[in-house]
Amino acid sequence: MERIGAVLIDIDGVLTVSWKPLPGAVEAMERLRAEDLPLALVTNTTSRSRAAIAEKLSGVGFPIVADDILTAPAVTAGYLRAHHPDARCLLLSSGDVREDLAGVTLLGEGDTGTPDVVVLGGAGEEFGYPALNSVFRHLQHGARLVAMHRNLYWRTADGLDLDTGAFLPGLERAARVEAAVTGKPSADFFATALAHLGATAGATLMVGDDIESDVLAAQRSGITGVLVRTGKYRRETHEAADGTPDHVLDSFADLPDLLEGRT
Repeated sequence: MERIGAVLIDIDGVLTVSWKPLPGAVEAMERLRAEDLPLALVTNTTSRSRAAIAEKLSGVGFPIVADDILTAPAVTAGYLRAHHPDARCLLLSSGDVREDLAGVTLLGEGDTGTPDVVVLGGAGEEFGYPALNSVFRHLQHGARLVAMHRNLYWRTADGLDLDTGAFLPGLERAARVEAAVTGKPSADFFATALAHLGATAGATLMVGDDIESDVLAAQRSGITGVLVRTGKYRRETHEAADGTPDHVLDSFADLPDLLEGRT
């Protein structure tokens, strides 16, 4: 394959499931580090901050620090600062990512009135009827809608769980608005990741378990796409996709051999 000078790696379903390392993932990451290959972990995970993710991954053996991680919340913060400066933002998300939303004015529980922007993170128990209906009403009164991603589901130790993408289309249709999506598969997200590494698309590879948001989206940005058969991977989704990955591997553990031309 063409010489790869940088690697983008999804976390959930690629390196870990429910934050437990997948077989061979730590060793594969160590091999990449030994080659001094620039890499970034790019994730739509909204349950933890960059620092918390780094602490969790390093705690189970991955040679990772916070600066190696680019999250949807961090990219969202940049988007809000650029496009909605000084906006009053209502955040609906599972997990606490306020640390990665620096420079964004977030409303507290006691704040009243219609927010300027409603920001949706990852779905969880917080996405109940009262919360979603409140968002719907804010949108009817003119609030803008920003979503960190459109993921339909993710893999946990207990199976697949619904994510924001299962609720977002209904809100858009009911309120007759279109959300600005800041995380994967947004082209701006991949552009930010490339800039973070100082890499070019043609010399960069993206590894993910989501054929649409990770792999095909990266390929549309000129990045080599690698799909792994772990995490949320489903054969029927792979076969029904509207594109073909550049490479398909059984797991992230096989990536170093791919880069060395052994597969």
